[in-house]
Amino acid sequence: MREADFTDAALVLLGHGSTVSAAAAAPVYQHADELRRRGGFAQVLTGFWKLEPGLAGVLRGAFARRVFIVPLFISEGYFTREVLPRELGLRAPGAADFSPVQSRGEQTLHYCAPVGTHARMTEVIRARARAVVEQFPFPFCPRPGDTALIVAGHGTSLNEDSRAAIEAHAAALRWDGGYGEVHAAFLEEAPRIADFAGLTTRRNVVVVPFFISEGPHSQVDIPVALGEPETLVRERLDQGRAGWRNPTERQGKRIWYAGPVGTDPVVAEVILERVRESAASGG
Repeated sequence: MREADFTDAALVLLGHGSTVSAAAAAPVYQHADELRRRGGFAQVLTGFWKLEPGLAGVLRGAFARRVFIVPLFISEGYFTREVLPRELGLRAPGAADFSPVQSRGEQTLHYCAPVGTHARMTEVIRARARAVVEQFPFPFCPRPGDTALIVAGHGTSLNEDSRAAIEAHAAALRWDGGYGEVHAAFLEEAPRIADFAGLTTRRNVVVVPFFISEGPHSQVDIPVALGEPETLVRERLDQGRAGWRNPTERQGKRIWYAGPVGTDPVVAEVILERVRESAASGG
């Protein structure tokens, strides 16, 4: 099959961003730089909810005939179904839904599905879990079958779909086998990350944050929920070190804490697959 040509198209990567942590925007820039380097699009632009260029203005910089908008977000939740479409002018005020493909003058806008719901993100979780244990095999590298894998997310009462992607990836990993146990856990919903000890009977636990960036949630909130004193976490971060020391013993468990999924290089491929899906389906 002939590979789709996007040299006439603009790619717009959307992130949350943060006025508190520069790291929150880093994966958006990381993947934008990589996709610019490959040269497959006429333009690669970035926009943010909390930073400039903002969501409302980013499309003004897109001059290509086709524009593919890919949210670097975890789920089909509050931001991807409500906030981003509203700010981009894709969803009318009060409308129950919106079309993911819309014409605007001579341009066609394609609003793609978020990266976090893509099936390949299951692969990223598995790779993150394997890599952190291999990097820190102390006192030995436990077998996956003797290990519990916890996929850690945010969770929110604003949209029940926000946790669906995390639960789907956890279910896929459970079905694939390999790990002795696989659980989804959340900062703001049950089952909570802070209750990790009650989730598993395994002594070895690997926690993979299902977040896009090394922002406050993945750098501070999850380590604190796992039992690390916040003052110690922040002191380590201020010194340029990781907030969690791998592995650390807490509540009778030996815990490894991986990096967030959104910084993995595979995400650039997921972005391209989201664009191809939208182009092929018309939506």
